Amino acid sequence: MRALVTGGNGFVGRHLCAELQSRGAQTFVAGRPAGDEDEVDFELDLADAASVRNAVVAARPDIVYHLAAQAFVPRSTEDPLGTFDTNVMGTARLVDAIRSLHPGAPMRLVFVSSGEVYGAHPASDLPLREDATTAPSNPYAASKLAGETIVLAATRAKAIDAIVTRAFNQIGPGQSRPFVVPSFAARLALIAAGGDPLLTVGNLEPQRDFLDVRDVVRAYADLGERGVPGEIYNVCSGVPTAIVDILRKLVTIAHVGVEIREDPALVRAVDIPIVYGDNTKLRAATGWEPTFALARTLRDVYDEIARTVGAGA
Repeated sequence: MRALVTGGNGFVGRHLCAELQSRGAQTFVAGRPAGDEDEVDFELDLADAASVRNAVVAARPDIVYHLAAQAFVPRSTEDPLGTFDTNVMGTARLVDAIRSLHPGAPMRLVFVSSGEVYGAHPASDLPLREDATTAPSNPYAASKLAGETIVLAATRAKAIDAIVTRAFNQIGPGQSRPFVVPSFAARLALIAAGGDPLLTVGNLEPQRDFLDVRDVVRAYADLGERGVPGEIYNVCSGVPTAIVDILRKLVTIAHVGVEIREDPALVRAVDIPIVYGDNTKLRAATGWEPTFALARTLRDVYDEIARTVGAGA
């Protein structure tokens, strides 16, 4: 099997490529190099239809996993138009390329969306199933929901054979530090190395559904093989965990004394109190189950970052 992974040089993409290769797939990475050592098979600019088309032509994939996106919620608030162009129009360009290059023979596409599309729900609605009302509360979530609409419309028209995934909070080794878990881990590693023990934080009360990225990509690969066209699948742990509990576990792992102080500037204007999903549909379709305990994931994240701090990075 030939698999094209857009954004395959990103956090989740690297793990997905490794998972697909372990299953015998020949993988091709399409993305924008982030540095001299960041290799891609095909450069991909989602704002350029020719670039998107060329990547699909060159890879000749049996399946496309579309991960490339602007995925940082605060950045989407700062640059909503850029987020929409990348996440909505970029998806439309990819769907158009697949449709035009494979008329009459729909190609499988796994479109990676987000649990953010659900927005806020009362506790009585939780855990969220795939048929829950969608109510995006930030530009990133809105862009992902729009991308879903484009993909599912093309599937209903028999132009592509698509699966939509809604991943909740993905964490694990290799995640960039602006995200909450590696951000906490990096600051605690600096404290452990003799830095200032003051840790400023935003709102620690929200509860989120955290899942190890290595379990996430197994779900993507399983759905690529066995998911039903036109269906949406939550990819989640099904368990809510408060941000404050994540921080406490990381403090214990780092084994440091720390002064925690809330900074109003770090508090989001809209911060949903609790969100977690129902993964029953995913389990039923594929037999998937999560294998990484949260404590193991946090240990892996901290140890990886602590090594870079120890090396002076």
